[in-house]
Amino acid sequence: MSTELRRLRNYIDGEFRDAVDGRTTEVVNPATGEAYATAPLSGEADVDAAMAAAAAAFPGWRDTTPAERQKALLKIADAFEERAEELIAAEVENTGKPIGLTRSEEIPPMVDQIRFFAGAARMLEGRSAGEYMEGMTSIVRREPVGVCAQVAPWNYPMMMAVWKFAPAIAAGNTVVLKPSDTTPASTVLMAEIMGAILPKGVFNVITGDRDTGRLMVEHPVPAMASITGSVRAGMQVAESASKDLKRVHLELGGKAPVVVFEDTDIAKAVEDISVAGFFNAGQDCTAATRVLVQESIHDEFVTALAKAAADTKTGQPDDEDVLFGPLNNPNQLKQVSGFIERLPAHARVEAGGKQVGDKGYFFAPTVVSGLKQDDEIIQKEVFGPVITVQSFTDEAQAVEWANGVEYALASSVWTKDHGRAMRMSKALDFGCVWINTHIPLVAEMPHGGFKKSGYGKDLSGYGFDDYTRIKHVMTSLD
Repeated sequence: MSTELRRLRNYIDGEFRDAVDGRTTEVVNPATGEAYATAPLSGEADVDAAMAAAAAAFPGWRDTTPAERQKALLKIADAFEERAEELIAAEVENTGKPIGLTRSEEIPPMVDQIRFFAGAARMLEGRSAGEYMEGMTSIVRREPVGVCAQVAPWNYPMMMAVWKFAPAIAAGNTVVLKPSDTTPASTVLMAEIMGAILPKGVFNVITGDRDTGRLMVEHPVPAMASITGSVRAGMQVAESASKDLKRVHLELGGKAPVVVFEDTDIAKAVEDISVAGFFNAGQDCTAATRVLVQESIHDEFVTALAKAAADTKTGQPDDEDVLFGPLNNPNQLKQVSGFIERLPAHARVEAGGKQVGDKGYFFAPTVVSGLKQDDEIIQKEVFGPVITVQSFTDEAQAVEWANGVEYALASSVWTKDHGRAMRMSKALDFGCVWINTHIPLVAEMPHGGFKKSGYGKDLSGYGFDDYTRIKHVMTSLD
């Protein structure tokens, strides 16, 4: 006897709707490998409807006062707290993440980030007025850009949705947001919650695949396209958006170097790095998955890290002892497994290296050593619970190897030498450098990278500014 699947729907112009042509896709729980819902496979007519709703709502939302936008966002934050258990349940079904960690590590920062941008809504200011030409006064206005087409990823469906909509709405924009086709459930629930607070058309959610996302980016209505995803997807978005000169905001892949010097407290570094590498099954663009260790402590470090991996548990969401759940989908499991299968002969699997269980998409916490700088697993993003280790001789080599990849999102340095830490923070070509820690984020500080990790910032006042445009107004004093 088959179980009836839950029916998810698009949220457009203040109401839930099926796809115009009735197409759907099945949504699978990665912890079980079984479908639990269907979601619209949105096409051109659905994108048109969502964009029309956002465009119609924009003038009214743009003209609300910052205080009104702040009040709405604060209500959304409160509502997310009040309905946290529903959001957690949806996210766990989306992703297979541990229930306890989703409750403690995702809901609080999400709510805090919304409240931060509620405050930022009151900071839409330009330079003070001044006379830069005789008889003329100049004023700078900071305005919303318009309708924003946003595409969120599957690794943090709830939190990345917040990173998208909160600054956009705070600045006075309207939004059409597409969650990943594998993780739409929590975003659809967010739309329901926000629909009771925001005017219709301000926040719209459509589900679908990469073709749906392409239709959104290519649509003539949006003034801005924002995506968190792969480098390939980001390049396609940038190319599509260039055809009508849309603004583009890209947060793409990462390959974070974790540079460990010989004066480091090895036990503490191993404990922190293993958590930062394996958390969320390593499905994090900032994950601590590429470790470079000074040669004098290399062997000791690898032994300790392998033990930490062996002691780290993955499993079902309701198991309180697990650090992480499954990989998100069969393709991701195949990708991670492929990196291990293709390892060169000189590489050594110190721990893990295989799928766990026969239900769901679980992969063991893995440590690989003996690697060279040009190895595939060093140069390409694995996006799984795999930590690689290389041995370096001195500071110069550490910098060369750390910077020697196409990504430039995040990095960390582990040393007790303050001068060395400062030199490394300057030399590392990454959007974030942590010192003696890895992965903490706060709403007040920017998150975003360089090179093929994309451009634009999430979080912070910089992220807020990305959703605004600057206008010069000059008036005659005569």
